[in-house]
Amino acid sequence: MNIIIFTLIAFVIIYLLLRLIARAPTKKISKVFRILIFLASLLLAILLAFGGRFLFSLPLILLSLGIIKLKGLTLYQIIGLFRLLQYLRSSNRFSFNRGSSMNNSTLSLDEAYKILNLDKSKKITKEDVKKAHAKIQKKIHPDISPETTRLSSLVNEAKEMVLKDIS
Repeated sequence: MNIIIFTLIAFVIIYLLLRLIARAPTKKISKVFRILIFLASLLLAILLAFGGRFLFSLPLILLSLGIIKLKGLTLYQIIGLFRLLQYLRSSNRFSFNRGSSMNNSTLSLDEAYKILNLDKSKKITKEDVKKAHAKIQKKIHPDISPETTRLSSLVNEAKEMVLKDIS
């Protein structure tokens, strides 16, 4: 008799949850699922790490990094941008210091494609370049943050180089 009651309760709960999900806006559902997946994978990764299973916890942590979005960029893209900045800083092509006397050294073509996050092996149109440029500039434009003036100029230079290359 208990099994029938528990089954009935489970079906009612599932029905109510499905009804709630069916009436909710898709953006809200997406956001809630993203948060739930992030929290569940992070919790499981922490439990596995404390249990000594570091090898099993690593993929869960990487999964959670891809789910987090900060101002339209995933954490993977932010890490990629950070690595690119480190590379440009080590080659003396980028500096956060405003007063530094840097020559306006040109980027290589590969770096330009990398900055705009475009695949050089694919067929790229001018519209693709402009869209990629606009997407990045929305986040780093000097009007939004004065510290990104040099980075914004690098993105502009990359756009010009790629446009010259494809035409």
